[in-house]
Amino acid sequence: MSVTNDPGPLARFEHVSLSFDTPKGMLNVVDDVTYDIRENDFIAIIGPSGCGKTTMMSMLAGFQKPSGGQVLYNGQPVRGPGPERGVIFQEYGVFPWLTVRQNIEFGLKLSANHTPVSERRDICEHYLSLMGLSDFANAFPKHLSGGMRQRLAIARAYAVKPQFLLMDEPFGALDAQTRSNMQNLLLQVLATEGKTVMLITHSVDEAIYLASRIVVVTARPARIKQIIDIPFGYPRDESVQEKPEFGELRSHIRELVMSEYRAQQAQTRAVSFSE
Repeated sequence: MSVTNDPGPLARFEHVSLSFDTPKGMLNVVDDVTYDIRENDFIAIIGPSGCGKTTMMSMLAGFQKPSGGQVLYNGQPVRGPGPERGVIFQEYGVFPWLTVRQNIEFGLKLSANHTPVSERRDICEHYLSLMGLSDFANAFPKHLSGGMRQRLAIARAYAVKPQFLLMDEPFGALDAQTRSNMQNLLLQVLATEGKTVMLITHSVDEAIYLASRIVVVTARPARIKQIIDIPFGYPRDESVQEKPEFGELRSHIRELVMSEYRAQQAQTRAVSFSE
């Protein structure tokens, strides 16, 4: 008899639905979604604006509860936020009244992650160096560029050593060059640190470049349209974007997403006409 040591998925969406009341009636946001996320997966979620991508992430983060099914983490239902799940938003999520160093230290002072002062200092220095922020340790966020503030947000999330990183359009507000640099930095950091990641993005190129799997979701309510395994191994660099397979995947995924945008527009017109 063979014995397997498969620990199972790190996170699982099990027939998850979410709906809530509005003045116009019940709004279905997520509908019967099932998929697994294994340890060290990098999952990118992509679909039309307003389709429910961020809602799925919020349920895994513990900010919202499903109205049907369950979201599991390490085999247990998610009942709220936890230190093993770090969240990074598009709006940087840094405290403007704290210096760069104080922002990185912040989570290490909380009871859930309380760290001795000497160890705290070493962790801070590590992430200041890793993110290229050492020269700005005593600066306030208002003196940093957008890319630097996002590096700070990642450093602060990583400092508390989360097992799982949840990223909601983290590079969406950045210019193209800075965004590209941040993608490369993220890949470098993941190669050094090793994390499981869920990334919400509208960029097909970003999803293909960073992810090990892409979950394409439908127009609202969010359902799974297709899950795509990315054929490129890690480590990666920008040369992968010149491969014919990258271009073929881009065309395929763009058409999947655009078909949902068309469905969304048709849905909006139908609602407008009925009113």
